[in-house]
Amino acid sequence: MEDGKQQVMAGDEPIIICRDMNKWFGEFHVLRNISIEVMPQEVLVIIGPSGSGKSTFIRCINRLEEHQDGQIIVDGIELSHDVQNIADIRRETGMVFQQFNLFPHLTVIDNITLAPMKVRHWARDKAEQRAMELLERVEIPEQAFKYPGQLSGGQQQRVAIARALAMEPKIMLFDEPTSALDPEMIKEVLDVIEELARTGMTMLVVTHEMGFAREVADRIIFMDMGRIVEEGPPENFFSPDIEHHPRTQEFLDQIL
Repeated sequence: MEDGKQQVMAGDEPIIICRDMNKWFGEFHVLRNISIEVMPQEVLVIIGPSGSGKSTFIRCINRLEEHQDGQIIVDGIELSHDVQNIADIRRETGMVFQQFNLFPHLTVIDNITLAPMKVRHWARDKAEQRAMELLERVEIPEQAFKYPGQLSGGQQQRVAIARALAMEPKIMLFDEPTSALDPEMIKEVLDVIEELARTGMTMLVVTHEMGFAREVADRIIFMDMGRIVEEGPPENFFSPDIEHHPRTQEFLDQIL
C-alpha cells in the first residue's frame, strides 16, 4: 500500500492485539503462542499450508472459535466469556467465509438487509438503500431481487461481501474467500476485496492467491503448525534476495 497509508497507521493504537494466544481442539494444539498486533487500515494477509491454523486464528478474533489461553483484544475490548463483549466485537467485525452461507430462501437484498434491521435496528428503507449502494459497489445491483441459487459462485461471494459490509464493520475477516470458486470467478471477487483495501478498511485475509497477496497486503504472515513462522512486507516476502526461514522458503518454492 502507499506510503501515506502507512504513516496514518503508524500514529494509531492497534485495533487487534493477540498476546500469547493458544487454542486446542481436544489434545491437538492448533494455535501456539500467537502474538501479533494489527493497526487500523492495515491489510494483513495470512498464508501457509493447509492445517497450519490460519482459519482457526481469524475465527478466534470474532469468537467463532474460543481460545483457551492468552489475550485477544479487538478495538479495545478483550474477548472473554462476557456475552456482551462478544456481541460488541461481532458488531464491528464482518466475516466472509469459504462457503457463501447465504440464506437460500431470501432474495439477495433480503440477505443483506436482515442483520442491519435486526441488530442495528435500522428502518427497512435505510437498510434497503444501503444494500443497493453496496450491490453497486460490488457491481451486481441487477441481482438484488434474485435468490442465491440463481447466481454464479462469484456473484454469491460478492453478495456475501456486501452483506458483511452492510453492518458497517471496522474490521473485515476473509477466510479463503475464493477457494470454493471456479478459476474464472476468482478475479471478480479479488477485485472487490482489493477495492475495499484501497478505501482503508482493516482486513485480515487468509488466502492462497499469492498475486493478490503481493498487490494488496501491507504485511504478510506465514503460519505453519499453529505458529507464526515469519512476517514482513510483501516486497521482502517475495524477494529472491531476502533470506527466509527454511520452512517459509520451502513453502514459497512450492507455490511460486
